[in-house]
Amino acid sequence: MFTRLTRHSSLPVNLGGLRAPVVKRTPGSFLHSSVIDGLLIFSIYNRQGPFYIRPSLVNRKWSVEMSLPILSLWALIAAIVASCATEINVGILSLALALFIGVYYGGMKLSEVAAGFPTQLFFTLVAVTLLFGQARLNGTLDKVAHRAVRGCRGNLGLVPIMFFLLALVLGSIGPGNIASAALVAPMAMAVAGRTGISAFLMALMVGNGANASSLSPVAPTGIIANGIMARIGLAGMEWQNYFNVCLAHASVGFAGYFLFGGWRLFRRTYHERDAFADLPAKADSSHNASGASEGLEPRHWLTLGVIGALIAGVIFFNLNVGMGALAGAVLLTVLRVANEAHAIRAMPWSTILMVTGVTVLIALLEKTGGMDLFTTLLARFSTQRSVTGVTAFLTGSISVYSSTSGVVLPAFLPTVPGLIQKLGGGNPMAIASSINVGSHLVDVSPLSTIGALCIAAAPAGEDTRSLFRKMLAWGLSMAVVAAAGCYLVFS
Repeated sequence: MFTRLTRHSSLPVNLGGLRAPVVKRTPGSFLHSSVIDGLLIFSIYNRQGPFYIRPSLVNRKWSVEMSLPILSLWALIAAIVASCATEINVGILSLALALFIGVYYGGMKLSEVAAGFPTQLFFTLVAVTLLFGQARLNGTLDKVAHRAVRGCRGNLGLVPIMFFLLALVLGSIGPGNIASAALVAPMAMAVAGRTGISAFLMALMVGNGANASSLSPVAPTGIIANGIMARIGLAGMEWQNYFNVCLAHASVGFAGYFLFGGWRLFRRTYHERDAFADLPAKADSSHNASGASEGLEPRHWLTLGVIGALIAGVIFFNLNVGMGALAGAVLLTVLRVANEAHAIRAMPWSTILMVTGVTVLIALLEKTGGMDLFTTLLARFSTQRSVTGVTAFLTGSISVYSSTSGVVLPAFLPTVPGLIQKLGGGNPMAIASSINVGSHLVDVSPLSTIGALCIAAAPAGEDTRSLFRKMLAWGLSMAVVAAAGCYLVFS
């Protein structure tokens, strides 16, 4: 599809001896005439460049045409770059670009562009984050976390492992990786400072434990990834996605833990009262810093019962997670064990808007043919054997600086069918798994939310600059580790 640049004037150009006027923008355009000249010459050899010269048999003139697929692809690239380099919500930017390009340049109706809004995904994310926001604010998740902390006694080597498992379990039952890290990191880093455990080792275990839960079928990121994969013909892979990412994080997390000296901690012990004396107290009035009162109240038991029923319904009865979570949130509100107003205000609206906005732009790419061009570019750097490693490295490199759930997964998972077609074959699940693993494995970097939470919770006296450098080196190296691992496992 092509659209002509309007409000034009004649610009003579010599094309292989043929001198003809060419259409250009008037002053105020974002393109200078010299840039247009260069693009015109380039487009003679590349008919899919940003501008395309088309001869008119009616008036024997040449006119500059802008390729709508290319323009929509550049919009996606601009959104990804903006998500890495600026503080702007990439969802708002993507939504604005989709509307501007689709309606103004593409001549599409507003309803056609708006049809790309992921209504079901939006509903599911709102329902799930509302329910687990209530569970967090009424102190249920915090109570569970503190009780789990005191279940590890005596051996320092087991403490970081316990926090890995705690972050994994809390994230897997619904809150997701970021909420899990936010709950666990303050306690874990406080214990590390009190007992002399390396802050880097503790951050490594907490970050990988939280990220291992990312693609739980009832967690927000899992809902996003599974929804996209269902649209490209990979439905029913929820638990395989979860276990792939979980196993990848467990492998690198425990490897790093023992490689950087965690095995030495098994020779040391601590006194429980001293170790937990300064744990942060933040749940509610029934909880204090020394942990004197750790009993679960009726509201906590009821909340846990609702969460347990939701998980059981999803696993055993194929319950729609969005409907189940909304019903649970309403029940907790009606029974007055949670404040829905506070939970609504605490919901991650920025992330929800980010995901839905980028999805609208991706839908526009699919309609205009921009997604086909995107997969062509990926295919040029891949073979059927190397595509898993290439996609893992590419998505990991972008995810270091950008949102995994809001940008990377919505942008790359839809390319899987087209990429296989361009390569002449391949395993779609292997490529999708490489995208999921590669994009998540780097998220212990301090440039990610989870890594930043660990650094923010660093104990007093910790050299945060050194901790930042270590975690950054770890996060960047994971792009290479993910590429090598996905190439070996999924090829």
